[in-house]
Amino acid sequence: MSGKKQAIWLFIALVLSAAIPVLLLGGWMAYITADQQRTYARRAATEALTQAAHRIESEISREMQVANALANSIAIDHGNLSDFYQEAARLVADRPLWETAALTKPDREQVLNVLRPLGEPLEPVSDIDSFNAVLRARRPILGGLGPYQPAIGKRLVALRVPVIREGELRYILTIGLLPDQISTILGQTGLPAGWAGTVLDAKEQIVARTPDEELANGGGTTPAVQEAIARGRSQSLRATTSEGLDVETMHRVMAGTEGWSVHVGVPVSELNAPVSRSLGVLIGGTAASLGLAIALGWVIAREIAQRRNIEALQSAAALLDSERRGALAIDAAELGTWRWDLATDEFSGCNRFRMLLGLPSADSGVTTGSAAEVFAVIEPSHRPVLSSFGTSCLESGKSSSVEFPVQTQDRGTHWLRAAGRAEGQPDQRHVIHGVLADIDILKRAETERSHLLRRLASAQEEEQRRISRELHDQVGQTVTGLSLGLKALEKRLANGSDEAAAAEQIRWLETLAAQIGRDIHRSASDLRPTAIDDLGLFRAIGAYVAEWRERYHIEADLQTFGRDNALPLDVAVALYRIVQEGLTNVLKHAQASKVSIVLEQKPDAIALVLEDDGVGFDAESRVPPDGNQASGLGFSGMRERTALLSGTIAVESTPGKGSTIFVRIPIENKGSNG
Repeated sequence: MSGKKQAIWLFIALVLSAAIPVLLLGGWMAYITADQQRTYARRAATEALTQAAHRIESEISREMQVANALANSIAIDHGNLSDFYQEAARLVADRPLWETAALTKPDREQVLNVLRPLGEPLEPVSDIDSFNAVLRARRPILGGLGPYQPAIGKRLVALRVPVIREGELRYILTIGLLPDQISTILGQTGLPAGWAGTVLDAKEQIVARTPDEELANGGGTTPAVQEAIARGRSQSLRATTSEGLDVETMHRVMAGTEGWSVHVGVPVSELNAPVSRSLGVLIGGTAASLGLAIALGWVIAREIAQRRNIEALQSAAALLDSERRGALAIDAAELGTWRWDLATDEFSGCNRFRMLLGLPSADSGVTTGSAAEVFAVIEPSHRPVLSSFGTSCLESGKSSSVEFPVQTQDRGTHWLRAAGRAEGQPDQRHVIHGVLADIDILKRAETERSHLLRRLASAQEEEQRRISRELHDQVGQTVTGLSLGLKALEKRLANGSDEAAAAEQIRWLETLAAQIGRDIHRSASDLRPTAIDDLGLFRAIGAYVAEWRERYHIEADLQTFGRDNALPLDVAVALYRIVQEGLTNVLKHAQASKVSIVLEQKPDAIALVLEDDGVGFDAESRVPPDGNQASGLGFSGMRERTALLSGTIAVESTPGKGSTIFVRIPIENKGSNG
């Protein structure tokens, strides 16, 4: 019995001895998990901080661009403040960040403010620091948080833009931005739970912050964190509130905002809470019983499952964030902004700028690099052009643009257009601001147009050679025969030939003269089908088909449907030429015994079908069985005529089974020709 008990106790001891390392391991795993959670929280906060800075930078940059556009309004040039007032009021109503827009003279006298009726007396401008900064720099300035304005019950952020005309500073346009809207943007960046965000201006005043939800619920953590951020500012990563609460903070200075910064903070106790709890579990586990060991095993399983859930949630969040960024990239403007400092020979630009040039991505979202890195992706022959563009911008101070090809790994060679301008006095200009656009589609269209013009010139030259050959081979030979006949008649008459022989000679000469007339008429018709003006399209094509059938002894059938309404001259001539070229191809290559033509005029389009029972050809390569590539030129002419009129053309053919051409050209119904 004692042996049995001993065995039981041994079993219990073994279980306990086995449970203790299990508990220790479980506690250690809990500690690692908690530490990783803390690392994940810090990493998420860093990413949220970067995203918040980029988001606010983008919004401020967009508002500055709109303000610049408003400052360039022609209403100011014409002195029409009423139109400018209406334009400014419309923009204020349309843009959530804008509370007001005001126009102020350099002597601080306000001319108008959309919050007050036009012409009503206005007080002098407030926030003198940013106002004087614009007077000195003569460029847009983002000021800090302004004083409280009793008239609207708010404090605004002043975005000031100089209104310069012919080198003279006439006004300063002030846009009053709402800090609440900036707070809304900050709150949408997805800071981790318990973290508080704050936007500080250059004087480290709190411009915006995440909503004090805990304050609304009766708590005090979020206000304390906000206070710690305000107390610590950007000098340290740790700050202490007036109540002695330790807070961990991090910050990021925003580009293009005159020293603004984004800060986030969280109480250190809250950040370290998972680690403290895991240490408690580790210490308590060493003295736990078998039951606690079993319970702790369940806790370990729960912790592992919890960790997997956290990783799954993080993966899902990362995927969602990636999809949102992709959607944002698709919806964003297709212009990339850039800045070229020729003093340091450095470029900086947005993500779109980086994508267009195929440059490596940057963690900050703002691509920076030397001019050599940018010039490296440009075709060597166009690099001097870009350099001359920069020099011209600095010397003239006017907007200029340049086009150049670049070579990237994902797109190969494509064309871009850079437009920019250097502000400031001639001896002080060294920075060019501009935009970058993708014009590859336009360049390809220009190339296609140039190719089409060359083909049209070649076709014109070919037509002139054909007319020359016809005049030489037909009219020239007939004229030669007429000349010889006239000389023979002259000799007959001089020798006193009988009248019957002379009359027969005259009738032969009349036949030659008639043949010359027919040949000249046919050549003139080829140059300009006057039958279209005289007969209309249907009967003009009918006359041509009848003449072609009689001349070449090939059965040709024409069927017309619809009314022969008057067509635009270019449409009628194009269809007439397409029929000519189609029948010419049939004569040269098809070896057909029968040709069918169907012409139908509808209210919105005119359709042509030309079908033959010849030998056909390979429709893919458009090469007939005889291997003569020249037929491709005929079809190219038909295709180009159709394309110039926004029509469509299609060919169906199989070797040995004939071919069919379908043409459709849109028209406007302008009435009947009678």
